[in-house]
Amino acid sequence: MWLNIYLLITVALFIPYATIILLYRKWFIKLKPFVIPEVFESKIHFSIIIPARNEEKNIIPCLQSIFNQNFSQNLFEVIVIDDHSTDATTNLVKKFQQQYQNIKLICLEDELDGKKLNSYKKKAIEKGIEISKGDWIITTDADCIVTKDWLLSFAAIIQKEEPVFVAAPVAFSNDRTILSTFQNLDFICLQGITAASVSAGFHSMCNGANLAYKKSTFYEVDGFNGIDAIASGDDMMLMNKIKQKFPSQMAFLFSKNAIVTTHPMPDWKSFLNQRIRWASKADQLKDKNIFGVLVLVYFLNLLLFLMPLLAFFKPAILLIWLLFLLLKSVVEFLFLLPVGNFFGQSFISIPFFQPMHIMYTVIAGWFGKFGKYHWKGRQVK
Repeated sequence: MWLNIYLLITVALFIPYATIILLYRKWFIKLKPFVIPEVFESKIHFSIIIPARNEEKNIIPCLQSIFNQNFSQNLFEVIVIDDHSTDATTNLVKKFQQQYQNIKLICLEDELDGKKLNSYKKKAIEKGIEISKGDWIITTDADCIVTKDWLLSFAAIIQKEEPVFVAAPVAFSNDRTILSTFQNLDFICLQGITAASVSAGFHSMCNGANLAYKKSTFYEVDGFNGIDAIASGDDMMLMNKIKQKFPSQMAFLFSKNAIVTTHPMPDWKSFLNQRIRWASKADQLKDKNIFGVLVLVYFLNLLLFLMPLLAFFKPAILLIWLLFLLLKSVVEFLFLLPVGNFFGQSFISIPFFQPMHIMYTVIAGWFGKFGKYHWKGRQVK
């Protein structure tokens, strides 16, 4: 009897899960790539904010990609905020400053004067915005590489659609290892959901490695005030605050010219810590739609995670579990097919990674809510 109830609950969760994934597919297919007008002159001045902590291997390629833009250097500035780095990050940025006048460096350690925080990244961005001169803030990470038309794409969509917040696509590089391929599969799925949901106005998602918002809007919603004690959420939680006040002025820059590329985590421990960090903000989100989706996803994966254990009582359960994995793989493949085409990737390995994905979702969700994690050499609550 209890087994039948368990299976009925799993079916009851799988049906809405499949429905929402297919809805994401429908919304994603409707998206039309944003095209920069042939005759276009930017009127936007950007301040690019880059928090950096121990990024000596990545900061110079990141800065070089930004300064190689097809965009006037008179219309943007770069502000790097060094977050207590113990490597050569600061010295490398100082050397880079000798080549360009429109790059600034802030040392967060000097700004805080020994004060301890739970969210150093939000404080870093906040300090960067305080000294910024641009009309629009763009945030990216120190390990990211941008395209030559990155700023041009942002400027064009801002002048055409007049939003106050613009989310944009991010992709991982892929060295074809199992870990790298798995992270790409998971991350591209999240990026596809981001593009579909933001464009449809269903719920808000974004990634701090590639987003822009009006500087005045940041202050209109009181910045990070109210969310500054939460370690993660410098992107999505801010987006939720802005969406509450400006629900019709949110945009997604659906353009390959705007894709920012970054590195996947180098090992499984780092990967789990990253995903736990992302999951830690879930119950703090004000967007009921996204919170509902996250709850649905978590509990479906929890039931699928526990299902093989029931085979000790009834071996036939393994066949039912495999059937669920197959159905889940088919639904997700249908969604990822157009998403993969946009990002130039294929995901025929979805069935192989299903058990791994289910397990990590349960673990990251649990520790995101009840545990602690390490990030950038710090233990975070």
